[in-house]
Amino acid sequence: MSTSALFWIIFNGLIFVVMFIDLKLIHKDAHKVNLREASLWWGFIVFLTVAFNSGIYFFLGHEKALQFFTGYIIEQSLSIDNLFVFLMIFDYFGVPDHFQPRVLHWGIVGALGMRFIMIFVGTALLNRFYWLIYIFGGILIFTGLKMIFEKDKKLDPEKNPMLKLLKKYVPIATRGYVDQKFFVRLNGALYATPLFVVLVLIESSDVIFAVDSIPAVLAISRDPFIIYSSNVFAILGLRTLYFILNSIMPLFTYLKFGISIVLCYVGIKMLIVHFYKIPTLLSLGVIVLILGGSILCSLCFKKKEIPRQP
Repeated sequence: MSTSALFWIIFNGLIFVVMFIDLKLIHKDAHKVNLREASLWWGFIVFLTVAFNSGIYFFLGHEKALQFFTGYIIEQSLSIDNLFVFLMIFDYFGVPDHFQPRVLHWGIVGALGMRFIMIFVGTALLNRFYWLIYIFGGILIFTGLKMIFEKDKKLDPEKNPMLKLLKKYVPIATRGYVDQKFFVRLNGALYATPLFVVLVLIESSDVIFAVDSIPAVLAISRDPFIIYSSNVFAILGLRTLYFILNSIMPLFTYLKFGISIVLCYVGIKMLIVHFYKIPTLLSLGVIVLILGGSILCSLCFKKKEIPRQP
């Protein structure tokens, strides 16, 4: 058995165990996730990530380990905007705190499947049509600039195309949330619950954000295993990161600006790759410096709230 095949087996087995523990043991019963619980679980995921990357370093080499870690950092940073969308969706539909972990769990399961397809399709396209790298680079720069200059807009889930399609073909119960169920049977007919509607919106928002994150990681590596595994480990901690950032995110007012700069940097990296390939270690340093600088600025230069006029 090749080393590559062995890593795929170990990786998938590890992810299955983590997801099983998360759903069947830790969050078997519906409850509100507090900051301490979320921090401990996220710390455990980070520990697994570092341990797994140590194995990559030992068996696949220094460069692959750097690519994995850089891809992981990019995915984690780009997922922060996604977490804001999750927060707005939950608030819009009034999802109780103790139901949110289940929605996020299955949202992540769906995201893993979608990322698998998008990564392998994206890698195959780049290997066959190299010029697509310039399109991906342009998309990242455009998105980064849009984030910088565009003012925050209020989310309107009702305008989501996936929700409109769902309402057209799937009967939806309107009696509110039924425990943690996504479907319920009423008068012999099967209905989707409002919780399933929220799940669909979570999934569709992740697909939209993946359009940015997948090209960004493709700028770091073309190895499907490195790209997918780094994405998956980042996504695994996404749910607990949501509960952490929900408490501390107001402190980091300039982080979104830093993320937009990272997108522009990665886009430029893709556009100039034909002329100069920026070393992975240098890219990692630049990304960490940008994100760290934006966090530091947030802590040092807090935005003052303008008092409302009586």
